[in-house]
Amino acid sequence: MPTLKDVAERVGVSISTVSRVVRNDTSKHINPETKLKVWEAVRALDYKPNESARSLVKQQKEGKRQTKQIGCIIQAARINDDHPYYSPIITSFNKKILEAGYSLAFIHTSEELTDEALLHRCMHEIQVDGIIIIGEVGHEVLTYLQQSNELAIVGICTSGTEITMVDYDRIPAAKSAVDHLISQGHRKIGFVGGPGHTGELNSEERFQGYKFALYDAGIPLDKEWIIDTRWQIDRSYERLADQLKREELERPTAIFAASDQLALPALRAVLESGLRIPEDIAFVSMDNIDFAQYTTPPLSSVHVPKVEIGTRAAATLLDMLKGQEPLLSKVLLPHKLMVRQSSVFNRN
Repeated sequence: MPTLKDVAERVGVSISTVSRVVRNDTSKHINPETKLKVWEAVRALDYKPNESARSLVKQQKEGKRQTKQIGCIIQAARINDDHPYYSPIITSFNKKILEAGYSLAFIHTSEELTDEALLHRCMHEIQVDGIIIIGEVGHEVLTYLQQSNELAIVGICTSGTEITMVDYDRIPAAKSAVDHLISQGHRKIGFVGGPGHTGELNSEERFQGYKFALYDAGIPLDKEWIIDTRWQIDRSYERLADQLKREELERPTAIFAASDQLALPALRAVLESGLRIPEDIAFVSMDNIDFAQYTTPPLSSVHVPKVEIGTRAAATLLDMLKGQEPLLSKVLLPHKLMVRQSSVFNRN
C-alpha cells in the first residue's frame, strides 16, 4: 500500500509537505503547482489518506469553518504554467485571492474530473470554500458541484450554465474581427475554428459572430472554407494546407481564426504554400495572446481582457464567500480589435 513517503519521493518534496496538502493544512503556504503535483501523485499511486485526516476534514465541514481554500477546474487538455490563454487568467485570479488570505487547493482539468473517485476526493476530502471554473466542464461535473448548496461557484468563459459568470461576449467580438476584413474589401472569408459546448460547430459563439458578419454584408457562406479543427493545432495546419492544394477551389482572400493558437499554424500553411500575407490571404484572429504581435507578419487579433477577467472573477467569488449576492449573474468585459499587418491590405 502506498505511503506518504512514496508520494513525497515521486513529487520530490518532503513528507511533511505531502501531509499538509493531504490534510488540507493551511497553516503554511504551499505553492499551487506543488499542490497539483502532490494530488497527481496521490492519484497515480492510488494513495488513500488515513482515517485521521478524513476525520479532521469531517470535523471542519460539520463546524462549517472556512478553509480559505479555492478549487480550480479548467477546460484545458493539460495544465502548464505557460498556457498563452489560461495562464494570465489563473495568475490574476490567484493573485487576487491570495491578497484576501485564500489559496488554490487544487487545479484539475475537466477531463480529469470525469474520474468519479478524484471528483469525490476534491469535493469531500480536500475541503474548499469555493470553485472557479474556467472554460467548459461536463454536465455531470457541473451538476455534482451545484448539488453542494454551501459551495460558492463562479465560471469564466463557461457557456450554457446558470452559475455566476465572468466573460467577454464572443459573438460581437468575432463579428468585429470579420467586419474589419469586410471593410478591407474581402468578400470571400474562410473560417478556422472548433465546436462549441454542445460539440457542434453551430453552437460556437465565435462561429456565430462570423456568420452574422457575413449575413449583414450580404456575403454567402462557403462551406468549403469552413474548417473545423476540433480545437487541435495540428489539424489547423493540416486541413488548411490540404485545402490550399485543391486547385479546383477558389481560395479565400481572408481567413478568420477563432483563436490565435489555431491562427499560428494556419499562417504557416499559407506561407508554405507560396502565398503572401496579407496580399493573397489576410488573417484576423481572437484572444491576442503575447505571441500574436511577434508572428510574421504580426497577427491582427481581438484582445480578450484575460487579466481583468481573472481579477473580476476572484472579486466576485470573494464577495459570494462574504455572503454578498452578485449584482449581475453574468459580467461581460469589453474586447478590442488589435489591427496589425496580417490584415491591412485594402481590396476596395
